[in-house]
Amino acid sequence: MLKTSAQVETLKNQVERLKVSCQQFDQQNLFKSERFVKNQHGLFEHHLFRTKSVKLSDYLTEVFDNIDALPSSERRHAQRFALESISQQINAIITALKATSVWQKEQQFKPVTRYKKAVKKIIQSSQELYRELSQNHEFERRLQEMIELRQNEKINCSSERAKVLNNEILVLHGRLGRCRKAITAVEEKIQLAEKSNR
Repeated sequence: MLKTSAQVETLKNQVERLKVSCQQFDQQNLFKSERFVKNQHGLFEHHLFRTKSVKLSDYLTEVFDNIDALPSSERRHAQRFALESISQQINAIITALKATSVWQKEQQFKPVTRYKKAVKKIIQSSQELYRELSQNHEFERRLQEMIELRQNEKINCSSERAKVLNNEILVLHGRLGRCRKAITAVEEKIQLAEKSNR
């Protein structure tokens, strides 16, 4: 996955919007209230958070820490898994808030939609770059095969046919060169994104 500093900051800004609600939640000791326990429906199970606390803000802090620790694009499968885990954590926090009056008072925005868009943007940008890189590599492979086929055909063909094949090979080499330039350009974009996040 590609993780750029701008996209991660966007995600953090959306999660930041939950901070006030979490603080109000903690001030009311809603974790200890019978109403919350009745309505939480198994939230904050052990597999969701490492944090063990009665303060909702502490769980939000873990979310921020996990965003900061997102794996780089070199480990894109690990990054996708981490983003899915972060999404589950945010969903759990929002579900807890929805069970209280805090949510109704503070929801003048739609944090669920906003943070999901921020996560999706990180994943999509990564997918698009790696998809483009994969397509270019596949095109490179096909061009190499086409060149090899024509070179093999030249071994036992007439001189007239050989001239035609030589022209085709020249054209294919030109396309192969442009394809490799495109591959280099995409790889440079990935490297620049990684540098900006260090």
